[in-house]
Amino acid sequence: MDWQRFRGNFTNNSIRYKNYASTGLIAIFKGICKQKKPCMIKLHVKNETGKLHAVILGIADQNGPTPKAEDAYDPKSLEHILADTYPQEADMVYEMTSFQQVLERHGVRVYRPQLLPDINQIFSRDIGFVIDDFFIKANILPDRADEWQAIEYIIAQIDPAHFIIPPEEVHIEGGDVLLWNDHIFIGTYKGEDYSSFNTARTNMAGVQFIKALFPHKQVKGFDLIKSMTDPRANALHLDCCFQPIGADKAIIFEGGFRDKEDYDYLVSLFGKENLFHITADEMYQMFSNLFSISPEVVVTEKRFTRLNDWLRVQGFHVEEIPYHEIGKQEGLLRCSTLPLLRD
Repeated sequence: MDWQRFRGNFTNNSIRYKNYASTGLIAIFKGICKQKKPCMIKLHVKNETGKLHAVILGIADQNGPTPKAEDAYDPKSLEHILADTYPQEADMVYEMTSFQQVLERHGVRVYRPQLLPDINQIFSRDIGFVIDDFFIKANILPDRADEWQAIEYIIAQIDPAHFIIPPEEVHIEGGDVLLWNDHIFIGTYKGEDYSSFNTARTNMAGVQFIKALFPHKQVKGFDLIKSMTDPRANALHLDCCFQPIGADKAIIFEGGFRDKEDYDYLVSLFGKENLFHITADEMYQMFSNLFSISPEVVVTEKRFTRLNDWLRVQGFHVEEIPYHEIGKQEGLLRCSTLPLLRD
C-alpha cells in the first residue's frame, strides 16, 4: 500500500479526516502536538522481543467496585466474581508498581494512562498497538471505549501521519496481534457464532485489514478456542496461548487452537525443540503472557516455577514479580503493556 495516501495535510496543528473508499480503509488522524515543536514520541516495533525503550503501562488505581457477574468480560473474571476472590485494588496497584519498577530499572520510559475513576484501565494492550512505525487504534468492546480517553495525551505526541483507525466493521485488539519481524500473527475466531462470544475480540475483517496495511509481511490468522463459561477452554487473545521469546523460541498451548494446522504452522516455523509447551491449567494461569524487555530479559509471574526454570536454562535473565491478582482478570504482563519503541 502507498502510505502517502494515509498522510494528511497537517498544518497549524489542524485535524484532518480522510475516507479512502477505494481500499475500504478509514484513517483518522487525531494526534495533535500542542506545542510548535515536532511530535516527540517515536514509534518502532517489529517484534515482541527487541530491546524496549518506551511503553504504555496500564493503571489499577480507582478501577471501581467488583463487577457484577452479568458484566464480566471473560470466564476467569466471572469465576472470581462468583467465588468472591476478585482482586482488590491495593493488591493490583502494588503488582503494577512492581512491574513499573522493573521496567524503569532496565532504562524503559514508562507512560501511564490518565486516571479515569471507576474504570478498569489495566489492560492497555487491548486499546491499541504499534506495527513498524504506525500506531493502530483498536476497535475494542463498546463498553470499554472510555479507556481510550486516558491515553489521548500520549497519542497527541505521535506524528498524526502514523496514526490509523480501522473502519467500524473491523474488530481487533492488541492482545491478538503478535509481531515476529516479517511475520504478523493474529488471533481470531472463525466460527459462524462469532457474535455470540464476548470473548471473540478480533474478526477475520481485522486479519484482512492488517494484510492490506502491510502487504510486504506474512500475515496469518489463527482460529482460537472460545468460551464464556470455562476459562481453561478459552484463549481470550492469541497471547493467552502463544508468544515468541528471545531470538527463536516461543511458549505455546496446543489446545488453544481450533485448527491443528495453525499449531503445526508454528511448530514448523519455530521448531518443536524451541517451543515450551504449556498445559490447559498453565494457560489459565497465563504462562504465555510474560513480557520481553529485550531478547535476553523477560518479566514473568513469580509463581511460574516450571516456566521460569526453563527460561533460565535457555539463558534468559528472568525478572520475577507478583502479578497473580492481575491474572484473575484473564490478562497478565503482556496484556497490561503497549510497547511504543523497540530496537
